[in-house]
Amino acid sequence: MSTYSLRQRLTRTWYALNRWAVWVWIIGGLVALPILTITVKLWDGPGSIWPHVVDHLLLDYVSNSLLLSVGCIALTFAMGVASAWYVTRYEFVGRKVAEWLLLLPLSIPSYISAYAYAGIFDYGGSVERLGAALGWTIPHLDVMNIYGLVLVLSSSLFPYVYLSTRAAFLYQSQNLRDASRLLGASESAFIRRIALPLARPAIIGGLVLVLMEVLNDYGAAKHYGVPTFTTGIFRAWFSLESLETAVYLAAILVVLVFALLGIERWQRSGISYVSGHGGRRGAWRKPVAGGTRAGLVLAVGLPILLGFILPVLQLLYWAYLTFAEVAKAEFGLIVLQTMLVAGFTALFTTGLAFLLIYFTKWSPLGGTRWISRTATLGYAIPGAVIALGVMVPTLAVDKWLAALFQNQFGISLGLLLNWTAIALVYAYAVRFLAVAYNPLEASTLKVGAHLSESAQLLGNSPWRALWNIEWPLVRTGFWSAAILVFVDVLKELPLTLILKPHGIQTLAVKAYEYASDERIAESALPALLIVLSGVIFALLFNKTIDR
Repeated sequence: MSTYSLRQRLTRTWYALNRWAVWVWIIGGLVALPILTITVKLWDGPGSIWPHVVDHLLLDYVSNSLLLSVGCIALTFAMGVASAWYVTRYEFVGRKVAEWLLLLPLSIPSYISAYAYAGIFDYGGSVERLGAALGWTIPHLDVMNIYGLVLVLSSSLFPYVYLSTRAAFLYQSQNLRDASRLLGASESAFIRRIALPLARPAIIGGLVLVLMEVLNDYGAAKHYGVPTFTTGIFRAWFSLESLETAVYLAAILVVLVFALLGIERWQRSGISYVSGHGGRRGAWRKPVAGGTRAGLVLAVGLPILLGFILPVLQLLYWAYLTFAEVAKAEFGLIVLQTMLVAGFTALFTTGLAFLLIYFTKWSPLGGTRWISRTATLGYAIPGAVIALGVMVPTLAVDKWLAALFQNQFGISLGLLLNWTAIALVYAYAVRFLAVAYNPLEASTLKVGAHLSESAQLLGNSPWRALWNIEWPLVRTGFWSAAILVFVDVLKELPLTLILKPHGIQTLAVKAYEYASDERIAESALPALLIVLSGVIFALLFNKTIDR
């Protein structure tokens, strides 16, 4: 290679590095900072109370977290896969409505479902009062334990499995079913040997999302008195006042999460899945007959009842009883603050994902794509861990700035970053960047690179080509991603509890505070507004996609 060609290649690489790759590195570094902080803080030691945690608490954290994970995997698999099979395989009255209703449990945060179920089945709860009114003696069902928590979490989270599995079943070829029938395979044999193995990646993907949410849960486990890793992080920090121990527990949880992700990747390595698109989709569905009706009711009706109808009915009853007490002027301010925080976070996070995608696209360096994908791993990290990772560096920066201004100018500064809206929005962005990144990337991939490249060959800059050509084609995906982030921010509790700024309140924290003060009925109104917002924006999301 000549000296001139080598110099030319180095010049092109340096030009690309300076313009777009550096921005990818900056965004990726900011998103990875909380996890790096947790890793670095491990060198400070586990803290003085760590032996107490190991001797008396750690075993409970590990065993309960594992039991919750295994129980929720089993129950969400049964509910999600069975409901997906029935709505794709059978034709029945109300099928289209059922397809939509099966998504609605996602609009109810698990901690809100936990409050509702406690009110339904507790002593003096709705079930006992209903039985007394009808003259029935109904045995008491205790749900305030780990088994009740498995039921609550599973009934809230099974739509993750339902969504991915239903999509996989819809696009399985009718030719496969015809061939299996000609070979004498029964319906159950076809499901066991063909349909489920082909849907395996989708099922595993949904179950991984369920696991992430189970490990992230704090409100439901705290209310039911089940010690888990997340409740342990809060206890070590707030009750035992040991940040080092909280960081150690957070690090163990991060290792557990990445081990689960690694196992999921490993079990899919070297395996390819091919499912043809032949055959009409409608041919899959057949009328419900005979004993299939009972299975239909259990597979479709029971998840809707447990995941949405029962919690919402209980919340509506509580809201009716406490509306006058809760719906005051300050409550309207809480609603406004929640919407502003969620709206700004949605726009900021989606814009960040948008820039990350296009900076990666414009940079010829191969490593930038790996960095951008790594930056989306925050969704796999529990909110409490991200909050700790954000709080430590922002507090260090605040202390440095305070010392600098005090020494140089004699000015006493307060907190500029920590426990402010800046730190909260930053933590939300780290947590939910993947929620915005994945649908946005799908939209940009559909557009392709040829339009932008043609525009740049005609003398347009990348920014001008993006605004005039690609933005009109991907803006639907942008707003869809923003809606998804908005809904997730509304429901997030552990992260918000730790980093919530003074003077700013959210509906999720207000509902949690009511429940913590044993005023569960009062928590219904803020909880219902979260649920209503989730339903409205889910409908808006579907409308945006259809358009």
